[in-house]
Amino acid sequence: MNNDRTSPGRRPDPRRRRTRRPVPRAGLLGTEPELITHHAHNGTEPDDLPTVPILRPRPGQPPRRPRPLTDGDLRKRRWRRVRRIAYVVAGLFFAVPAVAFLVTYFAVDVPSPETVAQAQGQAVTYLYSDGTEMGKDVPTGGNRQILAPNQIPDVVKKAVIATEDASFETNSGFDVGGILRAAYNQVTGGSGGGSTISQQYIKNASGDDDPTLTRKWVELAKSFKMNQTYEKADIITAYLNIIYFGRGAYGIQAAAQAYFGKDVGQLDYSQSALLAGLIQQPGRSENTAVATSRWNTALDRMLKNGYLTPAQRAAAKFPAPIPLRESREAGALNPFIKNKVKAELAAQGIDEKQYYSGGFQVFTTIDPVAQQSAEKAVAEGMDGQTDDRILNALVAVDPKSGGVLAYYGGDAIVKGPNGEDQAGRDWADEPHNPGSSMKPFDLAAFLKLGRGLDARFDGTSPRTFPGVDLPIRNAGDSSSCSQQCTVAEAMQRSTNTVFYDMVLNITKPSGVAEAAQEAGIRTSDNGGRSKLFTGDNNISIGGGGTEVTAADMASGYATFAAGGVQRDRHFVQKVTNANGETAYEAKDRSTDAFADNDAQKSAQIAGNVTAALAPVIQFSRLSCPAGHECAGKTGTQQHTPQNDEPASAANANSQTWMVGYTPSVSAAVWVGSDGDKALRGPNGAPLFGSTLAGPIWDRFMQLYMSGKPGERFDRVSAISSPQDRVQVQVQQPRQPDQQNQQDPRDQRPPGNGNRQQADQLDQFRQFQQRLQELQDQQRGRRRP
Repeated sequence: MNNDRTSPGRRPDPRRRRTRRPVPRAGLLGTEPELITHHAHNGTEPDDLPTVPILRPRPGQPPRRPRPLTDGDLRKRRWRRVRRIAYVVAGLFFAVPAVAFLVTYFAVDVPSPETVAQAQGQAVTYLYSDGTEMGKDVPTGGNRQILAPNQIPDVVKKAVIATEDASFETNSGFDVGGILRAAYNQVTGGSGGGSTISQQYIKNASGDDDPTLTRKWVELAKSFKMNQTYEKADIITAYLNIIYFGRGAYGIQAAAQAYFGKDVGQLDYSQSALLAGLIQQPGRSENTAVATSRWNTALDRMLKNGYLTPAQRAAAKFPAPIPLRESREAGALNPFIKNKVKAELAAQGIDEKQYYSGGFQVFTTIDPVAQQSAEKAVAEGMDGQTDDRILNALVAVDPKSGGVLAYYGGDAIVKGPNGEDQAGRDWADEPHNPGSSMKPFDLAAFLKLGRGLDARFDGTSPRTFPGVDLPIRNAGDSSSCSQQCTVAEAMQRSTNTVFYDMVLNITKPSGVAEAAQEAGIRTSDNGGRSKLFTGDNNISIGGGGTEVTAADMASGYATFAAGGVQRDRHFVQKVTNANGETAYEAKDRSTDAFADNDAQKSAQIAGNVTAALAPVIQFSRLSCPAGHECAGKTGTQQHTPQNDEPASAANANSQTWMVGYTPSVSAAVWVGSDGDKALRGPNGAPLFGSTLAGPIWDRFMQLYMSGKPGERFDRVSAISSPQDRVQVQVQQPRQPDQQNQQDPRDQRPPGNGNRQQADQLDQFRQFQQRLQELQDQQRGRRRP
């Protein structure tokens, strides 16, 4: 029996293998049904798929056999697959980056030139009180000054464009050809980058220079976006405002000053070419060969771009920069004044970050004439001194405003132990024993209690006091006084025993400290550095633990000059930002120093102190400026000899002072040592307030006040108390010891002792009459 299933009229193919159709297995539920995906084997469909597709014959034609694939067919098939893969790869290579770039473009923010200017450090310009420039405070990163597009000449812009990015005017923020050249140079070991000016601006503005693909990718997107956002003129200007040129100069204006001592608007094409060339190698700006090579490169590229004529290129001469030392010293700012200004602004909310980001102009209170006079007076006074341990400081304050007119704290640069240059100390802000220059504050405390200049004390020397180990002495016969010495005479003679007695038994040390602080002495309790020690009575004669800065002494005496009105010492009038807007302005902060809410009493106390200090000037062989009334006090602190020092050290001094004032200026001069050292003059003689500090003060006053209208102090009534007319008794005989020393030459010779006692009452009456003479309608009279 034939089991082949064939269609009628069709013979079975003998090549086909006969197979038995599998019998379905019996399952749990019976015969397993056939899957609908199985083909029914009817004997006409082949069991194996053909190697080539079966071609159906056309109607009326016999069936054809497909031809087998040749090697050529197989190669075509393979290449077809390769092309398809290449299309996919190419799509991924271009499409994905394009999408990623588009995403990055919208995600990043382009730093505007204004934002960068605010974020980066800018030089702070300091101005004198008359508006002339004092100097610039350059941030750590270097000098920066932001200019507008119209402030930078075209010759500078063209020099930089030709040297740094010839396609700047036409590219879209990046140059594909430049990128490829940079990649080739890196592979072949060549030099040269592919960054455009826009890319360099982005890199410098962000401060990110990491050699990563991510940074470069973001930089490209920002550069492209920047060119879609800003004009080319704004981009080149922004770039020139922040790029580094060497010599600590960031920005084209700072570079012009650092290299040629002129503004950018004054640069010619040769100077512009040198600065443009140095952008690539700013660290080698002082290497003449490198600088010359870069200058030639810039000129050649300017010629190639059509920015120079052949004749200009041939005629160009290398523009030698100014010496580096002159560059650094040009516009140098007094570091001590700078530190005071910065501290003052920080206290007003302008901290370090804001200070260097605002493009500020600081209008200081420093008078250029006063500053020059101070420096000249110190230099003349120190001429001929041979003791290299002698230091000095001079501070002048305007009593009518509290503004600092002159501030000299010593040398800004000094030699270290090995001969190296190092920063000097601000001696105007270092506290020292004030010696007898502290006595006006003793007197102010005394006057506050209602006591007067006619009060009498034992002015003999030496004197001992209960609870005080050592006797107190005056410094020689000229400073001693009688047993009935008035306070007025004791101030003129600087009689230690009188003021020691006054403070110990009447005002107490705390009263002196209070009066000094009311006058303007700043201790650590109110932001200062001075020390007013009240644990013993040495404050009365300015010794022991009491130490005061020259700046504080100038301010304290300024309160006497201002008629008892205390005004805060300050260095800043106002500050303006880069837009010319006022960022800070000093306010007048004044108080009635010695009597709360009683201006008349405070003025009376200050006026009596002035009356007591006025005769000291002539007595100390000093003089007032021509046509001006003045008052003041010298001070000397004795050196404490050490065991290894010669006996002569006992007569040496370590600190000397002269503090004095007119109605319009109060000046303090300190000449002394760093610590307790025995200072000597050229001839080996000890220094005193009248021998060095006094003449420096005198010279400063003559220089600064020359040509200014004459001034007089306001007249006030003398303060007097009935008990002040009671005579005192001699308390102790003289003893040889002494605690404080005053130069005999600080005072005038006393004259005959008997005559002093006989004429004492007449002298005071004359003094009191002088006080009340022509009171000028109290404090409201117009001065001549």
